[in-house]
Amino acid sequence: MTTQAIPMTDPASDAPRVHRNQTFIKAPVETVWSILVATDTPLPFFFGAICDTRDGLRVGARMRMVSANRKIAMVVGEVLAFEPPHLYAHTFRMTHIDEGPATVTYRLTPENGGTRFELTIEHAPAGGKLEKEMLGAQSFIGTNLRALAETGRPAFSGRMVGLLGPVFGMMAKRSQRIGNWPLE
Repeated sequence: MTTQAIPMTDPASDAPRVHRNQTFIKAPVETVWSILVATDTPLPFFFGAICDTRDGLRVGARMRMVSANRKIAMVVGEVLAFEPPHLYAHTFRMTHIDEGPATVTYRLTPENGGTRFELTIEHAPAGGKLEKEMLGAQSFIGTNLRALAETGRPAFSGRMVGLLGPVFGMMAKRSQRIGNWPLE
């Protein structure tokens, strides 16, 4: 199996849950890394968002995931770890949900001539809307990152999200406008 969710904590527990998803990608770590951390193009595995920063990705930098037309901020956060080409972690708050932030960690490990991509979600409010939406996205992200790294094209689901991006932008809340989420 190339994409799998790995439960890390007892869901009945009150402890913060850790959700881990792994995907094997038939591409070198450097290839996967360069796609994962791109800041100049819409990223189909991140729902067509562009990673926006003031001075690039580095520890302490504020970042946001913005719509392709750069009018809507969908996610905001701060880079917690950045160790090319193996580790990237940031806080994660969806601008349309009044919860969070969670922590997202991307880990790339060379394996069998390819890359093991691990996406870990921590500290999302248990049972909340943020956790639910993030869990729903884990497989989508892995599948589309894998397709893009292996073939140069996102999976069908990523292509469809890219086509529907402008429609989703029209449905965004006023509070999600980019001016409400500065990088300072």
